[in-house]
Amino acid sequence: MAQPQHIPGPAERLARNDQAVVLGAVAFIVLLSALYTVMGAGMNMTAVEMTRMTRPIGEPMEMGAGTPWTAGNAGLIFLMWWVMMIAMMTPSAAPVLLLFSAIKKAGSQPAKAPLLSLLFLSGYLLAWAFFSATATALQWWLETMGLSNGPMMSLSSRALGGALLLAAGAYQFTPYKHACLSHCRMPVHFLTAHNRTGLAGAVLMGAHHGTFCLGCCWALMLLLFAGGIMNLYWIAGLALFILAEKTFPHPKLFTAAAGVLLCLAGSYVLATAF
Repeated sequence: MAQPQHIPGPAERLARNDQAVVLGAVAFIVLLSALYTVMGAGMNMTAVEMTRMTRPIGEPMEMGAGTPWTAGNAGLIFLMWWVMMIAMMTPSAAPVLLLFSAIKKAGSQPAKAPLLSLLFLSGYLLAWAFFSATATALQWWLETMGLSNGPMMSLSSRALGGALLLAAGAYQFTPYKHACLSHCRMPVHFLTAHNRTGLAGAVLMGAHHGTFCLGCCWALMLLLFAGGIMNLYWIAGLALFILAEKTFPHPKLFTAAAGVLLCLAGSYVLATAF
């Protein structure tokens, strides 16, 4: 007698297509966050309009005061930063997400692989939420001190812009930069050394990996203050550079070359600031 044909349930179908589920979720998250950023992230102008109005680094603009820093507006600024970080950083996290999903699929509970991968991504993005909160506080301080161009959310001091470029360039040569970058470039080593089980373990692993990624990229992200936080050229350029830094061969040479270019640019901006 023929055995009845097995019809896979929803969980089993998801487990069989875990890679597609993870990539689909990443693409959906990146698309939504990118659209929100381009539309202005709740600001009075779209990012396209703000990009058109940008000026050279540190050039003051007579545009009046920015939005008052009420609790609601501070929350909106935080959301702007976090959504922008999600759009910029999630693509470079795709390789470790896919590897994590493959490892969990080969484990004792393969049906949970897609869910665990999404929890890993959630933990990763929580690390960037911490950075976004810090960047929001820094933006508030810069505006309070009169060092920001208000509505354009860029530095109004050319000397400070040059110093920021120099600092970001110098950080490219530090051991901490290389240590964090190595974890981002070699996800197998990270997932082996920091493996955790369960739902909470997936979130913690994602947050841990996000912390290494934050340690690698925080100085580059602060360059948004120099070029304009909502400047689409800087947003796209930094996102592509970070993706290249994590994937291109010869990482030390690539990182050093970027450091030299940033230091040269910072020196030029400083030299022309006075």
